[in-house]
Amino acid sequence: MSNRNAADHADHKQQKSFEIPRPAFPKRAVITGGMPYGNKELHFGHVGGMLVFADTYARFLRDRIGKENVIFVTGTDCYGSPIAEGWRQKVANGLFEGSLEDFVRRNHEKQAHTLAAYAIEPNLFGASGLDHTKEVHAEYTLAFINSLYEKGQLHQITTMQFFDEQAGVFLNGRQVVGKCPVEGCTSEKGYADECDLGHQYMPENLINPVSTLTGKTPTMRPVTNWYFNLRDYENLLKEWVEQLRKRKDVRPVVIKTISEFLKPPVIYIKREFEETYQMLKAEMPAHTYYEEKKKPSFTIEFRTLTDCDTACHILTKHNIRYRTGKTLVPFRLTGNIEWGVPAPVLEGAEGLTVWVWPESLWAPISFTQAYLERIGHSRDEWKDYWCSKESTVYQFIGQDNIYFYGVAEPAMWMAQQSAAEKSANPPEGDLQLPVIVANHHILFLDKKASSSGAVKPPMADDLLNFYTPEQLRMHWLGLGLGQRSVSFMPKPFNPDAKPEDTDPVVKDGLLLSNVYNRIIRTVFYATQREFDGILPDLQPEQKFLADAKKAILDYERHMYAFAFHQCTYVLDGYIRNASKYMAKAIRKEGQPKEELAQILANLFYMIRVAAVLLHPMAPIGTEKLREYLQVDDRIWSWDTIFEPLTYFVGSHHKLKFLPPRTDFFTRHESQFAAAEDDLD
Repeated sequence: MSNRNAADHADHKQQKSFEIPRPAFPKRAVITGGMPYGNKELHFGHVGGMLVFADTYARFLRDRIGKENVIFVTGTDCYGSPIAEGWRQKVANGLFEGSLEDFVRRNHEKQAHTLAAYAIEPNLFGASGLDHTKEVHAEYTLAFINSLYEKGQLHQITTMQFFDEQAGVFLNGRQVVGKCPVEGCTSEKGYADECDLGHQYMPENLINPVSTLTGKTPTMRPVTNWYFNLRDYENLLKEWVEQLRKRKDVRPVVIKTISEFLKPPVIYIKREFEETYQMLKAEMPAHTYYEEKKKPSFTIEFRTLTDCDTACHILTKHNIRYRTGKTLVPFRLTGNIEWGVPAPVLEGAEGLTVWVWPESLWAPISFTQAYLERIGHSRDEWKDYWCSKESTVYQFIGQDNIYFYGVAEPAMWMAQQSAAEKSANPPEGDLQLPVIVANHHILFLDKKASSSGAVKPPMADDLLNFYTPEQLRMHWLGLGLGQRSVSFMPKPFNPDAKPEDTDPVVKDGLLLSNVYNRIIRTVFYATQREFDGILPDLQPEQKFLADAKKAILDYERHMYAFAFHQCTYVLDGYIRNASKYMAKAIRKEGQPKEELAQILANLFYMIRVAAVLLHPMAPIGTEKLREYLQVDDRIWSWDTIFEPLTYFVGSHHKLKFLPPRTDFFTRHESQFAAAEDDLD
């Protein structure tokens, strides 16, 4: 029987062992994590708000469906104006010497080092502008854009771009700062055509623009670029959203945010300009007026985006303040920034580069190709992961980026289909639409953290001076970011924390560093003392099999829905129950060996089940436990998840000797020092 057939057979057997159906997982999977920019090292939000979750799910799927069937890719987003501008400023201030590529490479290497320190292990941590992944990414970018062009999905639009008259240069996206014009947006960091919260708008709508080069108000000059018309995919996107509503593995914030962009184009006008509007409305394209008496503005709604843009020009001409609503605007694919992936020359338009956002959306595809080549496979095998109905792509992002991954990306994926087959449910062989796993904001000390904002978040590396990576992983996974925005409150970084306050990160780690450690050590030491370290060759009692099945089912169901915090609750209850059983069952002396052997068999089973469930979350400690159990990595496979340790070893199996006071899950050394200070 092949490995895959054996896995299917084992899965069928497990299905029958439960009264309720278990969730179905794909045969293959790609996991992606939103790529950090190459202009800096990683702050805690990159790791704790997104990449830890992607890594945990990738590790779970490797155990669940086989590591050969899972590819986890992410990497450094090397291109774009934020990086070019960051490099320019550092060179100007004497903070960096070297080329722009040197700058990106240094940051890429720092990011890779940080991920390794947190036990985040993608199959490939690529770089869109460095080495072999750069070559593969550039080739796929050309193929992707050429395909859209050949299918008639691209068109040129001439827009006005900011120009600094004093510096004599066009300004790239991050060299202009103003106020976002989208209604309801609170961002004060509006750039050329998007704000730092991800809202898109036309450059001429930016409020109070200022050049970061000279501090002067820029003028506008015409430029021509290639655009993808999102509006053509409005109905298909609506169909897709309705499909998403029926799924249990799509978070409400994803559906809500996508739906906001599928509404008709509207303009919100301050009431103080209503009289002027009444005089101008006859000049505007046909629209509907909505009076909302309790609001400080009124709304006008248009049938098309072109009509809405015409009205915006009229309002601007007459100095009327307004804001636009979220809607589908043409999605720009190219620009004139030098630091970018070269765009194909189409209809004689030369010298263009690809805008960083679109090419970052398909970068995981090129990274998948590069990874397959690295392990000796054909690059073409990427389609088995991205275009097969037997595979699923899971994209882990922050909620600010839902527009790009949940609107622009699926529309471009749909556009790659043949004209007769365009569908919200792609046929076999076409790019399959992803499952988007969007976390809410991870706040820092109750405020939104941004490296460009007033509240400076700690760098991810800085946290490791106070916590172990597994303390932080377990804390972040337990925050419930899939449900709401939650604040990260690390005591060493909290100026308002009192000496007697409990550190929430340390507290969440105690389940492993105290409770689970104590169970493992007690069982190992008892086995070494009474049985010369030989694993009892006994089956666990029925009650422990039933308890394990319930924990496994609950955990699996929560993991399927990306409810990581619920998975931590399952583990908390299961491990604490094991601790209570151990405290009652093991006597210090005078216990018959036969009775003790059965108790140890029960406890080893609970240790083994807890380890399998913990493995995706706390891989360092669980791998150390596997080493001392002296079993191979088959222990992690869900094909045999109900089997006791004796299934993997022969009779008279001897465990690795556990020295006194050995920890599998430890606290950081600074926490021991703090505890000693408290005693003094």
